[in-house]
This record gives sequence, C-alpha cells and structure tokens, in this order.
Amino acid sequence: MERARPLPTRRRLLKGAALAAVPYALLPDARAGARIQAVDHPSAEWQPATTANYTAAPRPADRPVDRVIIHVTETVYAATLSIFQNPRKQVSAHYVVRSADGHVAQSVRESDVAWHAGNWEYNTRSIGIEHEGWVDRPGCFTDAMYEESAALTAAICTRHGISKDRAHIIGHHEVPGTDHTDPGPNWDWARYLRLVNHV
Repeated sequence: MERARPLPTRRRLLKGAALAAVPYALLPDARAGARIQAVDHPSAEWQPATTANYTAAPRPADRPVDRVIIHVTETVYAATLSIFQNPRKQVSAHYVVRSADGHVAQSVRESDVAWHAGNWEYNTRSIGIEHEGWVDRPGCFTDAMYEESAALTAAICTRHGISKDRAHIIGHHEVPGTDHTDPGPNWDWARYLRLVNHV
C-alpha cells in the first residue's frame, strides 16, 4: 500500500508561487519599449483608437483640415474609448471630452483621418470631437465640458487656420447624408462659439 503524501502547507504554496513569479518580475514591463504617442493638444490624455478604426494620413500636407465637427456620444466616456479600441466597430473620433470635468482624451492624431462623420469627404477634411452625454439630457453639457471643449476647438482652429464660426464648427447633424441628430437641440451653440472666440 502506498503511503499518502502530506498536503502542502500554506507557507510552502506561497513560497512556490513567489519563486515562480521571480523570473517574471525581473523582466521589463511589456510597455517599457512602447513609444508613448505625443498628443496634438497639450492637456489631452493619449487614449489611442485601434489602427483598424481610422486612416493614417499626412494631413494637412495631402488635404487641408477646414472643419471641426461636434458630436455627442450617446454613452459614457469610458465606453466611447472602448468602442474606438474595438476593431469591429470601425468608428473613431480625434477627441473625447468627459462631461463631469471636461477631461480631454485624444484617440486619433489630427494628421490622421478619424471615421466620425459618416461622410468620407467630411472625414478627410475635419477634426471630430465627441462629448460624453446624450442629446436629450442637457445636464450632461456641463460648464467644465463647454469650457474645455471650447479651448480644444479654439486650439484646433488656430493650428489649422480654421475660421471660428458656425460655417466651420458644425454639428454632426449638419454633415450631408447623415442620419444623426447630435449634438441636438440642447447644445448651446451661442455659448460655445462665444467661448471658442474668447479663449
């Protein structure tokens, strides 16, 4: 009859786990060699979209950027970033602005073509800014969001020589061929343009 082996003690299990983990702890962080992408807007946080969701381009060398398109996410901030990182979604915007505090994330470089307008010609010549919220919930459009978004739009207009007016800063609903309604009737265009022009 074979003798029963004693069960390992908790201490022995922990020692074994620690020894097994040592080689991995000595390896460099997987991100150590990764290059952090520089953002186009100094206060933005880089939250990259998957390369499957935008078109790399040398804008404005190949075509000018002459519009800023205002969007509303119809979901929460984190979900929007997750959608841009999902290659099956085939959508992105250059920036996302959080409702609560106006925090800005950049997901696509301004030189690249984000897939946000639903119209290829408008995609190729615009910068898309998503705003966390819902078109039918005006409370989502906070002071912080308006202020940070306006500062972002003003900087984009300055970088690209875009006029700071309603002909060049447009809503998604104004893109030819779109079925979208954002930013919706609760977006305060007069206030927004006033902020853009007084940053």
